[in-house]
Amino acid sequence: MAEISKKMTFSVSARRVDAHGGVAHCKDADITLDTDLAGRRDAFNPAELLLAALSACIIKGIERVTPILKFHLRGVEVRVRGVRQDAPPRMESIDYEILIDTDESEHRLELLHENVKKYGTVFNTVAPGTALTGVLRRAC
Repeated sequence: MAEISKKMTFSVSARRVDAHGGVAHCKDADITLDTDLAGRRDAFNPAELLLAALSACIIKGIERVTPILKFHLRGVEVRVRGVRQDAPPRMESIDYEILIDTDESEHRLELLHENVKKYGTVFNTVAPGTALTGVLRRAC
């Protein structure tokens, strides 16, 4: 008989503070939300939160697989750019650049990138509905 794996569940609550913003809460953390129609400089709007979630997913995926691959790195930076379509409103494309500070070979960088693409929860949620493209390269 096949073993049934337990599914992970996630929960976030959000509330409106006023006409300019809200707060999302999860575990012991809060994030100020930009829900102002004019925008706010001190908070992430929903599209930016999506890009931040993708960035966090990529970094977490790297943290997950580097011990398995015995991949040594000194740092990671992820840059993400999204293009919003107006009608219907959606993120039509997302481009990312992953910069790895490492002495690993090009082949090992490719292997790391393949693992990021294959095992990222947010990555694999966004990819089917968006033109998601990117590169992983050595930081200069």
